[in-house]
Amino acid sequence: MSERKRRLDVEDSKSTKSGRYDNDKENGGGMSSSKQQINKYTGRPFSQKFWQILTKRKTLPVWDYYDKFIETIKKNKCVVLVGETGSGKTTQIPQWLSEYAQLTGRKGVACTQPRRVAAMSVAQRVADEMDVTLGQEVGYNIRFEDCTSARTILRYMTDGMLLREAMNDPLLERYSVVLLDEAHERTLATDILMGIIKEIMNNREDIKIVIMSATLDAGKFQTYFDDAPLISIPGRTHPVEIFYTPEPERDYLEASIRTVVQIHLCEEMEGDVLLFLTGQEEIDEACKRIQREVENLGPEIGELKCIPLYSTLPPNLQQRIFEPPPPKRENGAVGRKVVVATNIAETSLTIDGVVFVIDPGFSKQKVYNPRIRVESLLVSAISKASAQQRAGRAGRTKPGKCFRLYTEKAYQNEMQDNTYPEILRSNLGTVVLQLKKLGIDDLVHFDFMDPPGNAYLTTTNTVNCLVLKWS
Repeated sequence: MSERKRRLDVEDSKSTKSGRYDNDKENGGGMSSSKQQINKYTGRPFSQKFWQILTKRKTLPVWDYYDKFIETIKKNKCVVLVGETGSGKTTQIPQWLSEYAQLTGRKGVACTQPRRVAAMSVAQRVADEMDVTLGQEVGYNIRFEDCTSARTILRYMTDGMLLREAMNDPLLERYSVVLLDEAHERTLATDILMGIIKEIMNNREDIKIVIMSATLDAGKFQTYFDDAPLISIPGRTHPVEIFYTPEPERDYLEASIRTVVQIHLCEEMEGDVLLFLTGQEEIDEACKRIQREVENLGPEIGELKCIPLYSTLPPNLQQRIFEPPPPKRENGAVGRKVVVATNIAETSLTIDGVVFVIDPGFSKQKVYNPRIRVESLLVSAISKASAQQRAGRAGRTKPGKCFRLYTEKAYQNEMQDNTYPEILRSNLGTVVLQLKKLGIDDLVHFDFMDPPGNAYLTTTNTVNCLVLKWS
């Protein structure tokens, strides 16, 4: 990292944000100032639920960084923010920027998410925290579903939807602030958006950009956005004990089911289980087999509720992951909830109550074969960064355990450090057409910041001319 890069030392300058809900009573029942009792978005008094949620919001690590963040965003057009798992960045930062946008003008705030499930669930949570109706001041916009209105100030959306908006509005004039969340996942749409946003920054003086990531490799984002300042926020995590298998497993699905049953039978500590699998078919099969195994053990064993989670699941069924676990039986047997999910539960969603994580070490990745021009989803090994993110899911509310169904030697020697960006595994024909639609006709370079060097996407007036080269 060059000496020109600036890193804000926020550890020594934490703030208590005087004046922001500081007069509320200890029991969360109200405030001494009648002015602060009124919700400025709705014009109505804050509800009891608002004060209950506010008490929890004040315990988030990000809460102490309000003044420093606002001061930084006022002085800079772009800010890179690294917030570890559990810091609260996805819910709190967009709210702060909504307040900032209201003070500087009536333009809204856009916050991108890589997955539809995350956009919907986070929008609902933020609407509750702001004490507004979902679809009014806070909404979400995903493919085939637009839950927004003319009053919407804060929009959560998939990165693909913001890219689609940029085709009709190249300068994104309707937004004063754009947040790219989960930037470390390096999806195809996010990488294209980074190139577009860098161009927008050169053409709009009033726009603010925030790049949010969950990993500490933020130096590449700082370099790309002209040495933007970096704010680092620690996460609220508890210690996680990690277990490896002594020998490689032949059938990871069989091993996963066996591990779930063993945890339910042998672990005395209360807590839910999160199992990562690769796809819908595998998840449905695992849920059936787990339920059958537990039912065959007899009534003296605690109840086990198995809940699937994948992107194509209907929204009402996705919300089941937030239901409470089954109660204890009369004999004291612990009831548990098992969430069997794809990697959408890796970073985008937070499921409170998860104490045990089972990581078989595989996920489905999109791969493009340029020789036969076929794009396919293949089951492949995850990266070390993904394994760390999965393990972090177990330490959100109390100390947890992560069971990795592969050997420690495989983790150290065979796994790559980071997942290859999607743009390196995709057919770039669609990308070129999107750039043409955006009006990018002359020679341009998109620096995608990838190892072992910098990838440049080069397009000319001819759509057929496409070169992906390494510097």
